[in-house]
Amino acid sequence: MNERAAPERAQILAALDTVRDPKSGQGLSAAGLVRGLVLRGDRAAFMLEVAPADIALYGPVREAAERALADVPGVATAQVVLTADGPAPPPLQTAPRRRAQVSEDPQARLGHMPEAERPAHVKKVIAVASGKGGVGKSTVSVNLAVALAGLGYRAGLLDADIYGPSAPQMLGVSDEPTFGADKKLNPLEAYGVQVMSIGFIVEDGAANIWRGPMASSALRTLMGSNWGSEAEPLDVLVVDLPPGTGDIQLTLVQRLKLDGVVIVSTPQEIALIDARRAATMFSKTGTPVLGVVENMAFFPDPATGARIPIFGEGGGKAEAERLGVPLLAEVPIDIALRQGGDEGRPLVATHPQSPAAQAFFRMAEQLAR
Repeated sequence: MNERAAPERAQILAALDTVRDPKSGQGLSAAGLVRGLVLRGDRAAFMLEVAPADIALYGPVREAAERALADVPGVATAQVVLTADGPAPPPLQTAPRRRAQVSEDPQARLGHMPEAERPAHVKKVIAVASGKGGVGKSTVSVNLAVALAGLGYRAGLLDADIYGPSAPQMLGVSDEPTFGADKKLNPLEAYGVQVMSIGFIVEDGAANIWRGPMASSALRTLMGSNWGSEAEPLDVLVVDLPPGTGDIQLTLVQRLKLDGVVIVSTPQEIALIDARRAATMFSKTGTPVLGVVENMAFFPDPATGARIPIFGEGGGKAEAERLGVPLLAEVPIDIALRQGGDEGRPLVATHPQSPAAQAFFRMAEQLAR
């Protein structure tokens, strides 16, 4: 059986240089417009990033680039995503005879974001955030989305962690997304959940070495996917955010109209400090905090069932009270929960009666109202 030979990177770039940049007159590769090139088997894809005012100008260029890719020997699937990049944030400024100060991004203003929009066929959008990595935010996001689907809601999951996507692994999805007639990405589906992640587009294990504007541009493309339909709109879209309060979070609140955010933390104070930062950031942009989830809240003693507070206790409840919001769940440490994430089999789907799974179902019922 003859197999199609995989395309070489040099061949791809040479082919793309036959397509001219209408502004510089150079080939696309020479002009630096081939961003995030991905070669996976017989698939070739990249992002064509231009200024917002130039989107219409580069529409025909995107189509020509796809044709050039498709003509390269070994390429069966060619995809070019045309996306716009906004202005960069202001630079670091130093005041004379005073310590260095960072000027505030004028777009990170107080109040609601008037330009933010909810996707056309989505009824509610809930972000899951934390100020600190490693607290289980993606575990919460995935199991929350699957719990919503298990309760009969049409649910979606947007993996907005551009640098460290985990939804493909945690949901056991390895297919590649397709484009609709409108050139928007079509989400994949797993456990009844529509899911989109940059992990479906970049090479497995690849490091996304992108500056902030490129990462934000990639997020805007994912947000603009074909979520739901007019006949079957999504009831809830869960957005799994990366840790911190940077470009990705700001892009999200500027572009995507959120109904609220769930803050995830572990019980110890060092994690709660960062959780407070995340809550403050969203309150400054007019996004309501819907509640707090205390993950890894305790370890149930195998012999007695008693709660063993490995990371301390009561921190999540106290933080929820400080913010004036409900404590949505105390999720116990569960080996099956960790294994489910590693194996692409979410706990709420495989062990729905377990205490941890029941915590996710109760949380889903509260958030879906």
